[in-house]
Amino acid sequence: MLLNDVYVSRVIEGCNSISIIILFIAFIAAFSGGLKATILYSFVGGFLIYIINILRIAFLSFMLYKYPNQQVFLHNIVFPAIIYGFTFLLWVIWVKRFSNLKR
Repeated sequence: MLLNDVYVSRVIEGCNSISIIILFIAFIAAFSGGLKATILYSFVGGFLIYIINILRIAFLSFMLYKYPNQQVFLHNIVFPAIIYGFTFLLWVIWVKRFSNLKR
């Protein structure tokens, strides 16, 4: 990615959120609720994770442009926390509200 003709980042296979979406859907299936709810939540959650990831990549690129000396902190700590934290939040919502997990 170029921002104002400055190279700031590149998106490789691990950054495209596909592996996180697969992990998310596997968790939803493991703690399934009704068939309709499971399928719908899997699609909606996967779509939301994809959108959050696009925003995360755009924000990371902007932050690397503004603060290139913070690359390690931003790339290795802050931005994985965003995507994994959001996925964890979706899992918690699923288990609390929709799964058939006996309490």
